[in-house]
Amino acid sequence: MRIVLASTSPRRRELFATLGIPFEIMAPKFEEQSTPLPPSEEAMYFAEQKARSLVDLCPDSLLLGSDTLVACDGEKLGKPKDIEDAIRILRKLSGKTHWVHTALVLLDTATGSLKSHVESVAVTFYPISEEDNFNYVKSGEPMGKAGAYALQGKGRAFISRVDGDEEAVIGLPLTPIRKWLGL
Repeated sequence: MRIVLASTSPRRRELFATLGIPFEIMAPKFEEQSTPLPPSEEAMYFAEQKARSLVDLCPDSLLLGSDTLVACDGEKLGKPKDIEDAIRILRKLSGKTHWVHTALVLLDTATGSLKSHVESVAVTFYPISEEDNFNYVKSGEPMGKAGAYALQGKGRAFISRVDGDEEAVIGLPLTPIRKWLGL
């Protein structure tokens, strides 16, 4: 059966490719807008909507939608809007533990069956100096990333501890996908 990853994320594409199975990539037709839902539920809602947005284009397919949301001190931290927002987000995460919620949905367009999973991981940052914050944001890496950092990139230097699945922090926990696909 055709497998379609409903994502524009290069990191998700790279992680999914490690499964060694054929798949396609399509940009979802869903625009994320903040909701009053708790962070893990909002991530799940976004993941499901990303998959559902491609149903008409992908008959007899397995659609995989995913979304990652970071939460710290009761605030949802998505992708930074601009450089100032990235600096603000990293200041908020500095020296604290926050949660990364990555939701997955596998939608079978032939049967309508839906499988879902949320992986929540605690990530602790070292204190970040203003200079390191500015230099990191200036590198461009934080842009387009939930929480304004990349665990698999230069942002790793800020992380003192990850309690959980690092693939989930990057954006695609593979364990549930392996189980769903019988790999």
